Amino acid sequence: MKKLVLTFALLSSCLLFSNCENKKETLAVHAQPKPTVATTADTKIQVALLLDTSSSMDGLIEQAKSRLWNIVNTLTTLKYEGKSPEIQIALYEYGNSGLSVQSNYIRQITPLSTDLDLISEQLFALRTNGGYEYCGAVIKESVDKLTWDDHQKSMKLVYIAGNEPFNQGNINYKEAIADALKKDIFINTIFCGNAAEGISTFWKDGADVGKGKYFNIDYNAKVRYIVTPYDDRISQCNVRLNATYIGYGAKGVEKKRSQEVQDANAESISTANYAERSVSKSKAVYKNDSWDLVDKAKTDAKALDNLKEEELPAELKNKSKEEIKTIVAQKTKERETIQKEMAELAKKRQEFIDNESKNTKTQDDLGNAMATSIHSYAKAKGYVVVN
Repeated sequence: MKKLVLTFALLSSCLLFSNCENKKETLAVHAQPKPTVATTADTKIQVALLLDTSSSMDGLIEQAKSRLWNIVNTLTTLKYEGKSPEIQIALYEYGNSGLSVQSNYIRQITPLSTDLDLISEQLFALRTNGGYEYCGAVIKESVDKLTWDDHQKSMKLVYIAGNEPFNQGNINYKEAIADALKKDIFINTIFCGNAAEGISTFWKDGADVGKGKYFNIDYNAKVRYIVTPYDDRISQCNVRLNATYIGYGAKGVEKKRSQEVQDANAESISTANYAERSVSKSKAVYKNDSWDLVDKAKTDAKALDNLKEEELPAELKNKSKEEIKTIVAQKTKERETIQKEMAELAKKRQEFIDNESKNTKTQDDLGNAMATSIHSYAKAKGYVVVN
């Protein structure tokens, strides 16, 4: 039976809301929203997640779903020269019999993207099916086809997880990895099984050649969560956070609905996972300027002046430019207030988790493996961890 290979990377930081009181703010008509967190477009953290969707790897997919927001929050703790780097994630699946042999059973699910809801949506849509897993081929595909940043301090990571021999297929994994290293991309391997078997089937060698980390995990283990006294309050605040989004354009309605669907997907895993997602949504990494007017106004000072009537959501139609600016400014202020409260609450939540973890053996799952390696790379690149 074949398994699933998944590549993941992301990080963690926290924020959420303690007093969810309805506050009305009166803002100047021409007040322009400003970003609350400094980011740098020059520095990026790019992660390619290569998912083997062959049979019997449902457990690994479940771990990916369960750990996505925890990994994102880990990534958001990283700062470079005091600024938050842009975080991009790409998804590939391979090893699925439903894919064509001509493509080596490989499909790019998403390119490198900041759209975290899209990543979540696609993860929850994955299904396993038979297959032939060609690690060298999918590594080569991701290295050649994705738009990797060339900034010296950007972190570029590939995570591949599975349990079939690493040297299968007609593309030599060492040659594919050599091409990755030329672009300063590091290859991390996660073997689903015992460590000795991963070594004998070349998974450790793949990581060694790729200057990455080798891990082995129990891919069928259910992720253990530490429930905290802050989870429910954080989740309640997430509902208010959603109310600050104003969809616009062709994507507005669809993406706002998707936001709610991904909330439900996270909650279907556990209330703790829902809290993790809520924390991610309160961070700068969760940006939606392609469909949300509040985020758009932060990145483009003229965005509201240039809006066309047909791009407006139903609640803003027939309103003047000045009225729209006032509404967007009010929603911006509300969001910043909620995010500040969430940050304080999330910090307490993480402190609780850290204290509880001291008495608990670390689980050998996908998320913990990735978090360990991410911090190691970050230190070497000159990043600092800011909780």
